[in-house]
Amino acid sequence: MAHKPTPTSDAKTAHAALLNSEVTRRRLLGMAAVGTAGTAAAGIVGSPSAHAAPDGPGRNDAHRRRLTVLGTTDLHGNVFNWDYFKDAEYTDSAGNDIGLAKISTLVSAMRTERGERTTLLLDAGDTIQGTPLAYYYAKIDPITGGHVHPMAAAMNAIGYDAAAMGNHEFNYGLDTLQTFVDQLDFPLLCANAVDDFTGQPAYEPYVIHTVRPRGARPIKVGILGLVTPGVAIWDKANVEGILHFPGLVEQAQVFVPQMKRRGADIVIVSAHSGADTSSSYGDALPYPENAATLVAEQVPDIDAILVGHAHAEIVERFVTNTATGTQVLLTEPLRWGMRLSVMDLDLVEERGRWRVESARAHLLNANSVPQDPAIVEILTADHEIVRDYVNSVIGTNLTAMSAQTSRYEDTAAMDFINHVQSDAVTQALAGTPEAGLPVLSIAAPFNRDAAIPAGEVTVRDVAGMYIFDNTLLAITLTGAEVLAYLEQSAAYFKQVSGTGPFAPDDVTNAVTPTAPNGTPDYNYDIMGGFTAPLTYDIDIAQAPGSRIVGLSYDGVPIDTAQRFVIAINNYRQSGGGNFPGVTTAPVVYNAQVEIRQLIIDWVTAVGQIDSSTFSATDWRLVANGEPVIIQA
Repeated sequence: MAHKPTPTSDAKTAHAALLNSEVTRRRLLGMAAVGTAGTAAAGIVGSPSAHAAPDGPGRNDAHRRRLTVLGTTDLHGNVFNWDYFKDAEYTDSAGNDIGLAKISTLVSAMRTERGERTTLLLDAGDTIQGTPLAYYYAKIDPITGGHVHPMAAAMNAIGYDAAAMGNHEFNYGLDTLQTFVDQLDFPLLCANAVDDFTGQPAYEPYVIHTVRPRGARPIKVGILGLVTPGVAIWDKANVEGILHFPGLVEQAQVFVPQMKRRGADIVIVSAHSGADTSSSYGDALPYPENAATLVAEQVPDIDAILVGHAHAEIVERFVTNTATGTQVLLTEPLRWGMRLSVMDLDLVEERGRWRVESARAHLLNANSVPQDPAIVEILTADHEIVRDYVNSVIGTNLTAMSAQTSRYEDTAAMDFINHVQSDAVTQALAGTPEAGLPVLSIAAPFNRDAAIPAGEVTVRDVAGMYIFDNTLLAITLTGAEVLAYLEQSAAYFKQVSGTGPFAPDDVTNAVTPTAPNGTPDYNYDIMGGFTAPLTYDIDIAQAPGSRIVGLSYDGVPIDTAQRFVIAINNYRQSGGGNFPGVTTAPVVYNAQVEIRQLIIDWVTAVGQIDSSTFSATDWRLVANGEPVIIQA
């Protein structure tokens, strides 16, 4: 297990005072514990078994021990409790804190509480993408040049025992991923990223960790890593012809028996795949995107699953394995280091093998503890470099732009993204057979907080407009296919019977805490023209599939046979959202340039954002032809 580097004397004193004080330790755990049942935090309550002695119940009985498995997931490049786009401490309406520096405090307290010998720490993937900190060390000062990734440095210092790959680990290419793997002091597991040539996992599929409790037989814990098969779609440009991604159930059925044959007493799966079975890519792949529950149901001999990918909070859920009737424990600690999962597995030894006698889980909340001074010390320099980068001025903006209302009205913010994308594609197509085709572009209002102020514009202002690391492509669609595309996008809205006034959530099917099965904002696309406008109404008094009215290009009803070039991101083009026509459409441009960087480069080159040159009201919500009134 990796150990933290030696901090300065001041940091060491503070760290010791925090972790060695019995009063402080008990207070942290009591304050941090989140409800112990259900799929959402009901409130702050006392931690179950918070004061169990090291090695758990029956410590004087050589045949009983407690194994504690701690878990994080979907850290997405968050080391500190910091919002780089706001250049301020992170805050949200729920009062959450984020980052590995806070997780480190919780982990250290739990190791003291439960006993370090019988405590393991795992992660369920999506680690190296998601913040400017992660982006900087992938693209600006890439780790392939020798710099240690901040997430590797932090996770090594905290002392993770194993982690699973997430789909976003593949975003920056296989060279960056391999460098990250090499920088870790623990295995990064993935049983279902399979080498096209050898037919074997390209990365370590599992590890068997030997836990040595005092006064008892060693416990062999098998840890299996799995990732959502959607990587094959979302990062097709990086993995096609090199890796393929079988289903989670299929690979677990291969490797769990292998782990048991190799002596694993206990099997834990770290699965970057949501618990509630579904797929954002429809039937584009034969394997579901979110399959953790299916793994628990269909693969015998699994004791617990650390769930990831869905950014959900599952305190404790039990799933019955259909073959054995045993209960499999599932837990998911939200995202970004907001929570730490604590799985307590009470074990009994029978005939020389350990088995789980009972299991439980709870979550610890990062917002109730301070950041670990040791983590702060080793990564402050990286953090400050990135702060300087994102705060550097690259241009000016004549009129403030906000994406806050973009999901229900035309805004300059979305027009700006579509303008930059269209401009890049138009320039790239010069001299090609498609150079004379009209260019359209799609953008989704996936960041409601995105805004560019009037006046000086920094990298972080621009980067906040596009928070995903998507790359730009261009495909061709006919006018009929454009209409079908927009009809699917318009299904984002609820059907209404009048013009309002309505609150925004009264007309959208957006995902909210009370509507978890809605359509994510990132799967609602707005389409615009470049050299000429594309205009349309969305009649939400009509049923989905019959909502696009008056679709016109350059003031003329669209020709269903006309070919258009569509500027589109790689997530959408490769099947994300399951929009019609796009995955089979001819690709006419794919330079694998990130859209966020294109926007930064555009502002740097032009020097001034003047929305009057690209923004107009090209679409609107109507009900039976009359404008819908939205009051936020």
